[in-house]
Amino acid sequence: MDSKDIKYWVGFNIISGIGRVRFAQLENHFGSLADAWQAGFGELKKAGLDSKTAQTIITGRPKIYLDDEMEKLARNNVQVFTYHDNSYPMRLKEIYDYPPIIYVRGSLLPQDELCVAVVGTRKATAYGRQVTEEIVADLARNKITIASGLARGIDSIAHRTALNAGGRSIAVCGCGLDNVYPPENAGLAHQLTEQGCLISEYTLGTQPKAEYFPRRNRILSGISMGVLVIEAGESSGAIITANNALEQNRDVFAVPGSIFSPTSVGTNWLIQQGAKLVRRYTDILEELNLITVAHQMEMKEVLPTTDTEAVLIKQLSAEPSHIDEVCRNSGLPISTVSSTLAMMELKGMVRHIGNMNYILAREARAEYRV
Repeated sequence: MDSKDIKYWVGFNIISGIGRVRFAQLENHFGSLADAWQAGFGELKKAGLDSKTAQTIITGRPKIYLDDEMEKLARNNVQVFTYHDNSYPMRLKEIYDYPPIIYVRGSLLPQDELCVAVVGTRKATAYGRQVTEEIVADLARNKITIASGLARGIDSIAHRTALNAGGRSIAVCGCGLDNVYPPENAGLAHQLTEQGCLISEYTLGTQPKAEYFPRRNRILSGISMGVLVIEAGESSGAIITANNALEQNRDVFAVPGSIFSPTSVGTNWLIQQGAKLVRRYTDILEELNLITVAHQMEMKEVLPTTDTEAVLIKQLSAEPSHIDEVCRNSGLPISTVSSTLAMMELKGMVRHIGNMNYILAREARAEYRV
């Protein structure tokens, strides 16, 4: 699109009540939004707008300084894409209520079409954190871009895990991109602009509001091939995102949890309703017909290099094991177990998840587990 026309898209997007349908009416009638920006009340009515919307435009235009808006976008390193642009996400164009323009800070790449949204509760349990870190890390290593909402809890864990695994991640925000919400994620947001991007449909200066977050969820599911829900209450933003995904003909995945855990009520319900039950990342890749991507990647295994490592691997699994239990079952002294586990963690073979509990970072070969 002609860069001269972009500012008019930005201008109309600032005016309240101008969404997908009215953008289309203006463009179809006037041929360009530059001409629509100059139109009077009567001509706006002829374009199909109701009187209230036409008057809102007439009243709002004099208060918007288009060149200043464009300068502000440039100053904040924010790009603008309309749904006509090649850089506008292909899948997002497919949804019914697609945003006419999106603001992007960072880089949107063609490879981001292989995208899975990961969402969940803001109050993640140790189980939710462990599941998110393991599944997301594997997806990221298999070149799957991870999208989420930059919220506390599962969202933040998903973003950080993808970045730490060397992958790409996209955050869809419910405010202008000159704001970060929650504010403690400012550092994470900066990382995302370097290994992915932030996306919003809201103009710069827009403060976060409760009603904006359910709206942004349709974009989150819209840019993705599927949505993975990890821990969610019965009524939550994650369930809203899953419902959006179903409406958009996207796959919905859910990780099961304890029937006694309030953070698993939503995920267990989704599975009852037909969501794909996920135990590991390959469940997602198989459902999306992306398993060949996994096969083409070099998958690291837990390969012990010493007899002591081989003994300790037999004592560990995906379930947490306390170091005292490992010592008892292995018959090795605490000093040997402690130093070996520390070395194995550096190698990426095991993970310390707190309180001297350890898990295997990856599945071990069978011969070391019998």
